[in-house]
Amino acid sequence: MMRSKKTIAVPPGATIREQLEMRGMRQKEFATRLGLSEKHVSRLINGQVELTKDVSIRLESVLGVPASYWNNLESIFREKLARVEDENQLDVDAEIAKLFPYPKIAKLGWVPKTSNAEEKALNLRRFFEVSKLDILEDLKTPGIACRKLGASGNVDYSLAVWAQKARIEAREYDLSPINLSGLKSVLPRIREMTIMDPEDFCGELIKMLAKYGIAIVFLPHIGGSFLHGATFYEGKNIVMGLTARGKDADRFWFSLFHEINHILSGHINNPSGTSDSDEEESDIFAKNILIPSDQYNDYIERECFSKKCIIEFANVLGVAPCIVLGRLQKENYVPYNRYHDLKIQYSIL
Repeated sequence: MMRSKKTIAVPPGATIREQLEMRGMRQKEFATRLGLSEKHVSRLINGQVELTKDVSIRLESVLGVPASYWNNLESIFREKLARVEDENQLDVDAEIAKLFPYPKIAKLGWVPKTSNAEEKALNLRRFFEVSKLDILEDLKTPGIACRKLGASGNVDYSLAVWAQKARIEAREYDLSPINLSGLKSVLPRIREMTIMDPEDFCGELIKMLAKYGIAIVFLPHIGGSFLHGATFYEGKNIVMGLTARGKDADRFWFSLFHEINHILSGHINNPSGTSDSDEEESDIFAKNILIPSDQYNDYIERECFSKKCIIEFANVLGVAPCIVLGRLQKENYVPYNRYHDLKIQYSIL
């Protein structure tokens, strides 16, 4: 017998045992009459083996109870057994579901809103497209490269949700085969987009990257996850998820080029994900492509960090002034409380 909180699965063997007790018949004699081993009969009575059509006919002869009765008992048992196993697994999944930022992704509309633990587990199963949530441990996206700040015990679970949503959204894209040399050739054009508004550059950027086998997906930030972006293989193509974390344009472009370097440098080929050195390399790549190191060093030597100087230097570079300001603030040349009017914030849907 197996049970869950709601269901009890009673094997046909329980009824067989009752029949034997009524007759005062021992299992050894019963096994002999059936033409089966005593071990098999013992397992049958305990529900450890299936009651087959052949055995049901033998039971009809020995016990005088129709084979259809035994077949029906077996069918009901197997159905309830599956239900018991699923309900018990749902209890396990309800505990796993607590690890995910469910209220946050429900607010975003990625899963239905609910406060019921079992419903959360079922909704997450559907979202992740799995029959049970512990399967996710075996379905971790290999080679995922992500830019995140800080440390949180929920990062891995938020990343799993974030990557799955990016994967789902990317299915709508019409992608060409991966072409890394082509991607490298359009980096200057992507850099020029820093001075454009999102409604102008988003469509072009999506089409451009799709031409080289990359689906770029813009996703909302999941609070507490520290995620800026994540990139991984999906089949024969690449999915890049980006968020305008904090909605600051300079962070958005830095994250974009950071993820592009993960692609160009082959970091997403590593099944165990990116290393600290990979992340550092991608940071340097993003900094230098937005502001070439030689020009930046010359500018720093001039020690002119006024609003006017920042704008003039950005114009020379051909990038948005907020990118120069962000770099200067990051490296403590300009306080974070200055030149707020140069900051640009995106709202990318």
